Amino acid sequence: MAAPGRERRREQRGWYFYDWANSVFSTSVLTVFLGPYLTEVTKSAADADGYVHPMGIPVRAGSFFPYAVSASVLLSVLVMPLAAAFADRTGRKKPLLGAAAYLGAGATTGMYFLDGDRYLLGGVLLVVANVSFAVSIVLYHAFLPQIAAPEERDRVSAHGWAFGYASGALVLVANLGLFLGHEALGVAESTAVRICLASAGLWWGIFTVVPLLRLRERPAVAHSADGAARAGLGQGFRQLAGTLRQLRRYPLTLMFLLAYLLYNDGIQTVITQASVYGSEGLGLDQTTLIGAILLVQILAVAGALLLGRLAARYGAKRTILGSLVAWTATVGAGYFLPREDPVWFYALAVGIGLVLGGSQALSRSLFSHLVPAGKEAEYFALYEISDRGTSWLGPLVFGLTYQLTGEYRSAILSLVVFFALGFALLLRVPVRRAAAAVGNVAPGRI
Repeated sequence: MAAPGRERRREQRGWYFYDWANSVFSTSVLTVFLGPYLTEVTKSAADADGYVHPMGIPVRAGSFFPYAVSASVLLSVLVMPLAAAFADRTGRKKPLLGAAAYLGAGATTGMYFLDGDRYLLGGVLLVVANVSFAVSIVLYHAFLPQIAAPEERDRVSAHGWAFGYASGALVLVANLGLFLGHEALGVAESTAVRICLASAGLWWGIFTVVPLLRLRERPAVAHSADGAARAGLGQGFRQLAGTLRQLRRYPLTLMFLLAYLLYNDGIQTVITQASVYGSEGLGLDQTTLIGAILLVQILAVAGALLLGRLAARYGAKRTILGSLVAWTATVGAGYFLPREDPVWFYALAVGIGLVLGGSQALSRSLFSHLVPAGKEAEYFALYEISDRGTSWLGPLVFGLTYQLTGEYRSAILSLVVFFALGFALLLRVPVRRAAAAVGNVAPGRI
């Protein structure tokens, strides 16, 4: 249950700051710098045929980064529900949020040491940081139903995303200044990139302090007093199994999750692979890529707020469906972009920026109405399996398509199917009836 007015607004402002803290990891690390840089590091370790052999497995150098993202998500699938079950059972979301955030921030800061041919170090740090990021986001999302009344959630969620994209834009401006001016500063280009990666970890750690100070714990719902003592690993697995059994009683919530998994896999793959597509597929330089991502960040702030207003007028579901049509058109157009022409890549960035933040923010608030009280972290763990930077099926399809065809254009086009299928499934979800089925009262317009 949401807290009274003044205290609730204070918590909401503190909650926004975790988006401000962690979005730099999504933007500077996953979207801009790590993909192209880790790909180059991997190429330097490749054999004459362009393959590396982690654990004896032949992997094309250009596929290592998307495979590492997929591996991090497969691990997240195991870790997130266990952490969520522990959080719901004990009511200790905030300490777990802090632990996950600082582990991820530490791994990200450690990317400063990714140089030479240390592609395996890069892969390990990516896995640790992305799994930690995923766990922290589950717990962050789980606070939303507790700090915002039903009619506030679209607005609060949209403001959180806007905070995150504003943070990403601000840090990217600093990153761009360092990257473009590295020669004048007497810094090698690779060192500048490693500084940008490490600074994202420091930013993440510093601003995590704000939500840890402002958010408050709620007691666990319907658990015995010794729940904290018994919520170990085995209990986590049993509670996860119970959540999955319970989910079968809510087929409409399950249908929304399937729809979200599909279309958000597409969104996340565009986010994590856009720089690789731009550099390797279109022959664009790093300055162009950073400029395009910066444009996305700036427009995503306005887009999140705009789609939040459209949701207030037309409902969140209709607004999300409209955004998926725009995603399909934008990604499809990406196949036809000419090589070495930054103008068209910037045009693609405009299309992505206007729908990116809003489609994600409204999906989060819409799902919050479909979650039973007291099960927020566990249900958001299932939701987060396909959320920001933790998608696995999309990167896998992207990587396999490139491995089979050797064409990045074919790889980017393969993502259209995720938006089309997600649209078809979401269209069939009666959201108001789904909210009533879990015991929630939906707002007047949804």
